[in-house]
Amino acid sequence: MQDSDTPEINSSVKKAEESIPTSSTEPNSSQPPEKGPVSFFSGAVTSLIFSWLSLLLSRQVVLYFSVHTPTYSSPIAQSVASGFKTLIIGIAFLSTFTFGFIGLGLTIVFIRSLFKVKQPDLK
Repeated sequence: MQDSDTPEINSSVKKAEESIPTSSTEPNSSQPPEKGPVSFFSGAVTSLIFSWLSLLLSRQVVLYFSVHTPTYSSPIAQSVASGFKTLIIGIAFLSTFTFGFIGLGLTIVFIRSLFKVKQPDLK
């Protein structure tokens, strides 16, 4: 490395160090911002919409497998097809109830956050 490159490297290192926030400039930088009621409400609505869409999909999956019953001559193939059908229907309804319970939980947290009284810091 030549001596003429050193000032350029030092100046770029100083610029990089200046761009990094320190604890003295931002005292609460280690703590993420607190979530508010709007965040809970938007999450609840999104999750309930996904739950409703999953329910529609689940109903269509059940309808499809009801109309298109697999008929195989081999008992092993019939067993595999039945297991696959059960797995697909189960996953569809699992997503429905998962999104539904998440939406219900976020709705409860949203309502609770509306009545939440801020506690003073004891520090």
